[in-house]
Amino acid sequence: MQLYLDTANLNEIREAASWGILSGVTTNPTLIAREQGVDFKATISEIATLVDGPISAETIALDAEGMLREGLEYAAWHPNVIIKVPSTTEGLKAVYQLAKKGIRTNVTLCFNAAQALMAARAGAFVVSPFVGRVDDTGVDGIQLIREIATIYKQDAAISTKILSASIRHPRHIVDSALAGADIATCPFKVLQQAMRHPLTDRGIEQFIADWKARA
Repeated sequence: MQLYLDTANLNEIREAASWGILSGVTTNPTLIAREQGVDFKATISEIATLVDGPISAETIALDAEGMLREGLEYAAWHPNVIIKVPSTTEGLKAVYQLAKKGIRTNVTLCFNAAQALMAARAGAFVVSPFVGRVDDTGVDGIQLIREIATIYKQDAAISTKILSASIRHPRHIVDSALAGADIATCPFKVLQQAMRHPLTDRGIEQFIADWKARA
């Protein structure tokens, strides 16, 4: 399973990229706005210099015509840009038209397997089920990943990848991989947490203490 970083913060991306683990980056309007005053195009273009992989840039329009217009603009910024659209019927229309032009899409805000199936049929490159937000409703978000993976495996014509999103903690990463996700996109703090363990810290402390105490 590939790991993406879910952020528009260039310092976070630069640091995570230095670990050698990143295969892509996802952004959304909230993440861009959080960076206060940054230029959208400039930010996406800078991310493309830091990570050699898919970079999701999300449309703002709610109608297919607007999504298509914005998608064509964003795709021209860099070959690695993929166009993020919502799991709506208008989104499906945009995905279908963009796919015919060879432009990859990320269908986001997916909350059930039917949405994921239709996104795949429309030609989505990836679909993004929101594990954490599904959990918030009292339903098992990882089970949604399993359902989508099962549906996709039953049809060899489906090449859409499953991108596990709304990752809240390291266990979500592991469970997403076990459930069949192709990608997990994570906040920077979750990637940091995933590499921390008290036994690792304790072991390092013991090794250093033993080294210093040697004769």
